[in-house]
Amino acid sequence: MRLGEYQELYYVKKVDFGVYLAEDMETETHVLLPAKQVPENVKIGDKINIFLYKDSKDRLIATTNEPKLTLGKFAVLKVKEVNKIGAFLDWGLEKDLFLPYHEMLRKVEEGDEILVTLYIDKSNRLCASMKGIYDLLEKDSPYKVGDRVSGRVYEFSDNFGTFVAVDDRFSAKLPSFEVHEYLRIGDVIEARVTGVKPDGKIDITMREKAHIQMDEDAKKVLEIIDSYAGVLPFSEKASPEVIKRETGLSKNAFKRAIGRLYKEKIINITDGKIRKN
Repeated sequence: MRLGEYQELYYVKKVDFGVYLAEDMETETHVLLPAKQVPENVKIGDKINIFLYKDSKDRLIATTNEPKLTLGKFAVLKVKEVNKIGAFLDWGLEKDLFLPYHEMLRKVEEGDEILVTLYIDKSNRLCASMKGIYDLLEKDSPYKVGDRVSGRVYEFSDNFGTFVAVDDRFSAKLPSFEVHEYLRIGDVIEARVTGVKPDGKIDITMREKAHIQMDEDAKKVLEIIDSYAGVLPFSEKASPEVIKRETGLSKNAFKRAIGRLYKEKIINITDGKIRKN
């Protein structure tokens, strides 16, 4: 019998509180299917399709209810409770699914909806994990460059960017230079496809096309100049790291914004500094 999976087992014995199931009619290893879940009109010798998990007393038990998650898969589950040992997720069964702290990529809160996988821990219990989503996502999305998409944040990387599951199915990534400090794992974002890699993964951005985004970036840069009393102590020639740290913009976006402000004669650039006119 396989924990965490669907399987067909034989109906071998009836008791007051349900029926016992087994892999064959001769084995002495049985598992209980509670009475309220026994399908109508089944009889001894019939096969019943069930899912195996463990109840609140850590006993193996069968169910004909459908869990939202099985071994080797991933799903979006809602956090029902958080306590000192971890969190408990609603996965459609009577006993909530445990998410240990060491399997979290960040602390979760009650009400969060997060992508998780299912695994069997060292104590032979089913648990959830926020890790390993990247390898399970599909890479053959129907989207092309320019398409608008919706996706759920599931992981952050300082080196690579923000990892997103588009439609909770397809592998996508926001570039590392885009500001993500205000995002949380589980957030659903709207984005635009900027590239499709040979392996099918997609690159996305939350920024508008350059000519649309420039107005917002120019406003942002102007506000930053005002915060420096009208004189920004660096120009578009500064390193990408300085520009990113001080403005939250990539160097290219910063240069476009500065060019717009300069063209409109709102600023001037002298001695490596940007001054408001």
